[in-house]
Amino acid sequence: MGVMEKMRNSTTTILWVLIFSFGILWILADTQVFDALTVGPRSLGSVNGEPISLDEYNNRVNFYTEQYSQNTGNSMTPEMRSMYENQAWEDLVAAELIQQKMNELGITVTDSELLEMVTGENPAPFIRQRFQTEDGSIDRIALRAAIEAPENSEAWIMVEQQLRDSRRQEKLSNYISSGLKVNALEVKNEYIRENSYADIRYLRFPYADVSDDEITVTEEELRDYYEDYQDQFERSETYRFRYVSWDKTPTAQDTTNIIGEVENLRTAFANAENDSLFLDRYQSAVQFTGAYVAEDEIREEYQPVVDLEVGEVSEVVMINGNPYVFKKVDQRGNEIKFGVLSYPVIADPVGTVDRLAEQASEFEFYASSEGFEEEAERRELEIREGTATQETAFIPGIGQSQQTMQALENLSEESISEVIELNNQFIVVQMLQRTPEGARPFTEVRSQVETIVKNQKRMDIMLERVQQMYQSNSDLEALAAASEKEIQVAEDLRMAATRIPDAGREVKVIGKVFSMEPGSTSQPIQGENGVYVVEVTELTKADPASITEAERQQIQARLEQQKFITFNQIFLDQLKAEADIDDNRSQLIQ
Repeated sequence: MGVMEKMRNSTTTILWVLIFSFGILWILADTQVFDALTVGPRSLGSVNGEPISLDEYNNRVNFYTEQYSQNTGNSMTPEMRSMYENQAWEDLVAAELIQQKMNELGITVTDSELLEMVTGENPAPFIRQRFQTEDGSIDRIALRAAIEAPENSEAWIMVEQQLRDSRRQEKLSNYISSGLKVNALEVKNEYIRENSYADIRYLRFPYADVSDDEITVTEEELRDYYEDYQDQFERSETYRFRYVSWDKTPTAQDTTNIIGEVENLRTAFANAENDSLFLDRYQSAVQFTGAYVAEDEIREEYQPVVDLEVGEVSEVVMINGNPYVFKKVDQRGNEIKFGVLSYPVIADPVGTVDRLAEQASEFEFYASSEGFEEEAERRELEIREGTATQETAFIPGIGQSQQTMQALENLSEESISEVIELNNQFIVVQMLQRTPEGARPFTEVRSQVETIVKNQKRMDIMLERVQQMYQSNSDLEALAAASEKEIQVAEDLRMAATRIPDAGREVKVIGKVFSMEPGSTSQPIQGENGVYVVEVTELTKADPASITEAERQQIQARLEQQKFITFNQIFLDQLKAEADIDDNRSQLIQ
């Protein structure tokens, strides 16, 4: 159905709406109600009252789009664009929050500081990059000429603002870093952790050796655990929804059309004098390298090129569903230079994709008035159900989809979304249920609680079992014989390690090892994956007195960088939590 059929089917409704609206217009004509109605959001959003403009947002999105195209050579997919649009918004919010924090702290850049950054002995990197001579000095004459040139006045205003912003951020970073200094004790401990090693022998008793038959769990135990640890079962707002989809898989006709395009270029490819230019001009999926390749090193699917004469182009060959033709450009002994012309088979943007988009749009139009389920049944579309959790972009059944999440966040129950274009399909969603954030009810997480309680009992049973054996078999060999376990060995186990070879992540066990004396055997240790009994055969603890100045500085710099990165994320999250952020994107961007 097209747009005209929509109009015909809706004629009665439209006429009544027009009649009613025309009467209301006369009543409201002399009031200012339309001024209020048409105002809407004046900006894309705001941070503590400071607006974020649509122009700023579009410029940032365009920057990401151009960077993506330059780096990949491909156009951006709908889902990728949605991801970058969200990143652009987050960038602008973060930048505004940081600007406000710098204002609050009184971080400014004076005119004299700015002048020093431009004309001083050690100018800003931006200035040095453009006016540095071969000997490393600054071309002061060229710099002065650029500053005084009337045609550069507007450009210099922008440069000065960028330099001020850069210097302010540098001051903020220095302000933060000053409180994150690493002291001598931290450096010493890190040096010891990195340079202390142990050789151990150990017995491992996996928790999995305790069977379910040995474990009994009561309903009261499950409910007690749930009540004591409800915070483990907190979740963000969740959505239950249903949707219909239109697959953008290329049709048989799309495949035929792409094959035809490649076939039609065979003669021109054969006659091309500059193969690199030809393949670039016609945007082949395989770039021309111009390299000679030995016949026995040519990949199997490209072997048709071996039997060609120099200058000859092969027939169309289908590889992984895409058409290819090969041209032998030159041959030197058993080495061949060749070019490859190929296009990926994709759905035709007009004949297939636009047609599907129109079908999806028509479905959304009628489903909104006549019912989602009824319209899907009339069009013989399969209805699927799904669930999604806020702040988790992966949606079972759909995949990673920021677009779908944004649509769900703005839907009320029973409402229907506009058409959502994903990388491989169009979908229309109807919200069925929104569940607010909070602890999930016991009935919903009972099986999860049961698993946790059983695992804890399994750990306790194994620990008690090993402790009983250990009382009469404290020697590692005797314990191995009694338990019918094989003694395992780990050499050069570093104190800073988190894993034991062939045993998995065992931070607690490693920590215990480095508190023991060489030749000693531990009591049973309850680790993450099993119970361990460990014998330390050799232990080498680093002497902090032997640390060199270079090592000290390297460790200090690394620890401070780690602190800085961690603090920055926490700092920004805290600013966001305390800020009043208005997001009008759903109202202004279609």
